[in-house]
Amino acid sequence: MSAIAPGMIILAYLCGSISSAILVCRIAGLPDPRESGSGNPGATNVLRIGGKGAAVAVLIFDVLKGMLPVWGAYALGVTPFWLGLIAIAACVGHIWPVFFGFKGWLLIHI
Repeated sequence: MSAIAPGMIILAYLCGSISSAILVCRIAGLPDPRESGSGNPGATNVLRIGGKGAAVAVLIFDVLKGMLPVWGAYALGVTPFWLGLIAIAACVGHIWPVFFGFKGWLLIHI
């Protein structure tokens, strides 16, 4: 086991817990996606309330928050087994984000 792998799992979970839809909407001055449209804080709802540009930003951010922890761990020499667990941790963080009271959301593009 790589000594850094457990820390990377925690980091991946925390990265996955970041809601890109809420951040993009705040930065762009759009309404909170949890209170507008379908109420789901995701790219499709941001498309409804903010247009294509905001939705693409959410999509890219969602993909990157899953990829960056795995790429970082790979660059540090973490073994494939642990890389898989790191990827799963990012997905779990997206579905049950610690920053939003573990409220479950959809997993589409992580």
